[in-house]
Amino acid sequence: MPLVKQKLLAIVAIVTTALVWGLMWYPFRALSERGISTAQTSLLVYLLAALSGFFLFFDVYRRQLRWHPVLPVLALLFGWCNFSYTWAVSEGMVMRVLLLFYLSPLWSALFSRLLLQERLTRSGWLVVGLSLAGCMTILYRPGLLDGAVWLSQRYEWLALSGGISFALGNVLSKRARNLPVPVKSATIWVGVALMGFVALASRQQLGSVLSLSLEDGLLLLLLGATLLATSIISQHGVSLLPANQTMTLMLLELVFAAMSAYLLAGEVMSVQEWLGAALIGSASLLSGKMTQPLAVREKT
Repeated sequence: MPLVKQKLLAIVAIVTTALVWGLMWYPFRALSERGISTAQTSLLVYLLAALSGFFLFFDVYRRQLRWHPVLPVLALLFGWCNFSYTWAVSEGMVMRVLLLFYLSPLWSALFSRLLLQERLTRSGWLVVGLSLAGCMTILYRPGLLDGAVWLSQRYEWLALSGGISFALGNVLSKRARNLPVPVKSATIWVGVALMGFVALASRQQLGSVLSLSLEDGLLLLLLGATLLATSIISQHGVSLLPANQTMTLMLLELVFAAMSAYLLAGEVMSVQEWLGAALIGSASLLSGKMTQPLAVREKT
């Protein structure tokens, strides 16, 4: 296939991924309103994705699957990342959740410095500044300086902690660069399902997954298949496009989410939130140039 067509398909893959994740909040919230908890959704949807992926790519896993000490850590981090996101969008404002989650470049800079010995470039310091400015712009309310709490809603804490887990997971994944991508993907799916299992087991509600209606089961099956397909096509796009172009296209997720939240849930962002979104979006665009190895600095 010609290179131009390959890149075009890669762009379509990334835009499709952004579209799916920009709309994914809606089925999660719809399931929550039908009485299906985040724990049930996470367990069943991601377990279905993991099992389907295993059967589809059995030969890949047979050849490439191997143990690495970082795998349980990645499972916990990415498990909480997706679990907390699902929980947050099921009860909070969609764009507020996404924007707090998109602060991940800020946490990536800190973790990269601590764990990968990478230092911030000038663009990196700009990313940190823009991220912090965007965060404070979104969260500021009159009276905050008089002692009010910046994060006053549970879904805000969930979104923020999910972004931190995502950033740390990416840094550790980068550190374990010899691990095959299919192994990392399977680890994520299993991790989210594990979070749902633990949440249900702690409440003694594991039996509740057997009482779902056929309609709910089909919707969960469709979600699992969608997540699996999205994961596959996103890896195709990431493998062919430069990191900066991928990040730029993935920012369309914010656009799709804002439009769908307005049309489907009547959520309207204030001017203050749009300003914060612009700052965080700008930080994400620059995030691919934010660090360099310390060894590079020592040679210059």
